[in-house]
Amino acid sequence: MTTIADGAATQRGAGLAHGSTKLREIASRWLFMLPASVILFLVLAYPIGYAVFISFSEFDLATFKSVGWVGWDNYEAVMEDARFWRSLRVTAIYLAFALPIQMLLGFGIAYCINAEWKGRGLIRALLIIPMVVAPVVAGGIWRMLLDPLWGLTNYLIGLLGFEPVNWLGNPTLAMVTLIIIDTWRWTPFVTLIATAGLLALPRDVFEAADIDGANGWVKFWSIGLPLLVPIIAATLVVRWLGAVKMFDMALAATNGGPGDATNVVNLYIYEQAFRSLHFAEASAMTVIVLAGTIVLTLGLLWGSKRLEDLN
Repeated sequence: MTTIADGAATQRGAGLAHGSTKLREIASRWLFMLPASVILFLVLAYPIGYAVFISFSEFDLATFKSVGWVGWDNYEAVMEDARFWRSLRVTAIYLAFALPIQMLLGFGIAYCINAEWKGRGLIRALLIIPMVVAPVVAGGIWRMLLDPLWGLTNYLIGLLGFEPVNWLGNPTLAMVTLIIIDTWRWTPFVTLIATAGLLALPRDVFEAADIDGANGWVKFWSIGLPLLVPIIAATLVVRWLGAVKMFDMALAATNGGPGDATNVVNLYIYEQAFRSLHFAEASAMTVIVLAGTIVLTLGLLWGSKRLEDLN
């Protein structure tokens, strides 16, 4: 009887020791994260909190501060603003085309340069160039290249015997141009992540497929793609968070024109705040966009988790 009691006591002691060790590990992780968490909170909490506060207030330009609580009035004004809804539609069109194109091109290029062929190291190095160019500089360079009178693009088109194209003066072509510029700049980012993911895939699985006589397409579709699903999902979320902040490149390349054809929501908020000086309404727009982005991001994360579970 004493032996059984001693064994039970020993098990309880081992369980308590294991629980205590686990708690210490969790506490140490949070302790390491604490400095960065505090800095992020201080950097992000005040601007977000102040924007939320201003969105419910009347903003006085003379004193440059809130002078009274107006409740939901600013949000009602935003809901009745046709240009705000138009900017959301423009942003949705841009995201609907830019993100899939960048994902397909990025992973496709990564799959190509992952194979053994001469010169792939040079191509990898050249792919990094668009990423290091500042967005404003990239937008300005493309604006000069696509100038209807003096641009290099129309000069080359003229050499082929075609009429010059007004890339930035046509609403449809202006949106296409913005998507092309963004794809040119961000596809290398997707390619780098995809390349890292491909290099991390287990080689023995592909070697076994080679022994079984599988061709390149079968290996990609049946082995590579399922293994890459977590990488694809994570890349999509990261790229989504970057794309939804589109502002500086649109400002430099098209300035939202012609008309409102490329006036993405962040550019419109900037225009309302710093050109029209409607700070309260702009803050309300910011809160709406932030809330929508959080909801859609959580949806993407949930969807990516489901895809990982299925695989």
